[in-house]
This record gives sequence, structure tokens and C-alpha cells, in this order.
Amino acid sequence: MLDGRVAVVTGAGRGLGAAIAAELAAQGASVVIADLDEELAATTAEGLRAAGRAATPRVADVSDPERVTELFDAVIAEHGRLDVLVNNAGVGAIGPSEELDFAVWSRTLAVNLTGTFLCAQAAARHMLPAGRGVIVNIGSLFAATGMPLRAAYAASKHGVVGLTKVLATEWAGRGLRVVAVDPAYVRTTLDDTDQRDGGYTEADIARRTPMGRYAEPAEVARVVAFLASDAASFVTGSEVAVDGGWLAYGGW
Repeated sequence: MLDGRVAVVTGAGRGLGAAIAAELAAQGASVVIADLDEELAATTAEGLRAAGRAATPRVADVSDPERVTELFDAVIAEHGRLDVLVNNAGVGAIGPSEELDFAVWSRTLAVNLTGTFLCAQAAARHMLPAGRGVIVNIGSLFAATGMPLRAAYAASKHGVVGLTKVLATEWAGRGLRVVAVDPAYVRTTLDDTDQRDGGYTEADIARRTPMGRYAEPAEVARVVAFLASDAASFVTGSEVAVDGGWLAYGGW
């Protein structure tokens, strides 16, 4: 359980981030819904409060160092502590590598990788003096493998895993755990766009996944909540795949 803990979830206005925020809140955490979209953040926080959970919205651009610093300073000012950070904010990018626009490459790395670093750094500046904290970085199948048309996305997620290992080993002796969660394809509105751009269908994902279906957001959220809890107190620097057997399967 996470009673009394304060958690920040980035990209929490909808989809997987909203599911993670809901699970942390259900386990007793006071959750900060951080999202670039102010309306989405407010709506998600309002929904959690209506269900009797503790949640507050915050606008955050994870790719902007000043905005990131402001976010975490505001959290400390309001709550007096910070126990959990879930780096979930991310963008997709699908297209032929030889035609990949530099702006798309740059934006993908700025949000998915640099944003993860900036938020981890800002959070750690508050967590390390307290001698406690957990950072969960949301990776992907493409943090451990590759697929055509996904140069920027896979590069960013591979970077997230490398960053996770460095921060975990650097901060382990100071009370701070850092772990990565690698979900398989999750059924969200983001996937609707990826299906269109990537030329695949829900049936394709079901056929390729040994468990025969997409992940549900709640299934990933429950793993994140476990890793954020004291039940995972000796887990750091790890990648945890929530993928229905995708990475284990090497067949046709």
C-alpha cells in the first residue's frame, strides 16, 4: 500500500498515465496528475477526487527544464514531500528512417528520453536529501528490441533503460530506487494513431503476442504500483516486461 505517499505521474491526463495515477491513488497515494494538456489533467484529477481519491492537476512540459523544476518545487510546496515519480509522458514516431524529419526525431528524444532525465533529476533533488523515493520509468517493448519505422521511438526507449540503470546504481546507496517497466502494446487512443501510421491492426498484435491480446492499462498500472511500494524494496535497476510473452517469443 502507498498510504501517505505523494506520487507524481507525468502524461497522466489520459491512457496509461491516467490508469497508473488511478491505481496509485487507489492504494492510498496522493497523486499529482502532470500533463501538458491542462484540461485533461484537470478532468482526470477531478474524476479521481469524485471517487474519493487524493489528486491534484499540474501542467507540465517535461522537455522544458524550467517547467520541470517548477513542477517539483510546487509539489514540495503543496505536499511537503515526494515519494514516487512515474515517468510516463511520451510521444510516438513512426516513419521510414531515411525520411524521418529531424524535428520529429528531436521532439521524440526530447520528451521520451530528455524528459525522463529532467524529471528524474528534479525529483531526486528532493528525494535524495530525504533518503527515500522510487522512480519508475515507462519504457516499451522497443526498449529491448527494434522494429522497422521506429528509429526515434526505439532509440529514445533504449536510452530510458540505460538511464534507469545508471541512476539506479548511482543512487541505490542513498535510499532511492529506479526501475523501468516495459509494456507491450496497450489499448489506448495513442495506439489508434500508431495503427494508422504503422500499418498494423489489432489482429496483428493478438497474433504476435503469445497471450493473444493487447495489455490493458490497469495491468501495467498494477505492476507500477507494486514497484513503487515497499513490497519491491530490493528491486532497483531492473527492467520489468509487462508484455504477454512478446519478448520471450522467437517464433513466426
